[in-house]
Amino acid sequence: MTQAYLEHVNVTVADANKTAALLVDLFDWHIRWSGPARDGGYTVHAGTTDHYLAVYQPSDGQSRNFPKGAPLNHVAIVVDDLDAVEAKVITRGLKPFNHGDYDPGRRFYFFDDNGIEFEIVSYR
Repeated sequence: MTQAYLEHVNVTVADANKTAALLVDLFDWHIRWSGPARDGGYTVHAGTTDHYLAVYQPSDGQSRNFPKGAPLNHVAIVVDDLDAVEAKVITRGLKPFNHGDYDPGRRFYFFDDNGIEFEIVSYR
């Protein structure tokens, strides 16, 4: 039996294409799939061949406040070049915060336009 691994995380956003474009730009990912989703919404899968973030955009007039998502604290992404990703975050007008340099690696956090907190980590 293979080791269990995280395949994807699904988050609700205001504009799926905009959020997916941010993820592709910051992490050199690609769009794996996009199309119709539950309740008349729209989803984009942005990631690598093996792992991705599913960004779900509700249909017009549907609430983005899904109570089941309330416990999510942040999504952590491992990168090779922390400084390069931070520069891209700043270029996008987002504000990095809470920088840390402790074992096992360096990290910073930022909120995207949807209020989703990302932790960016480098173990190099």
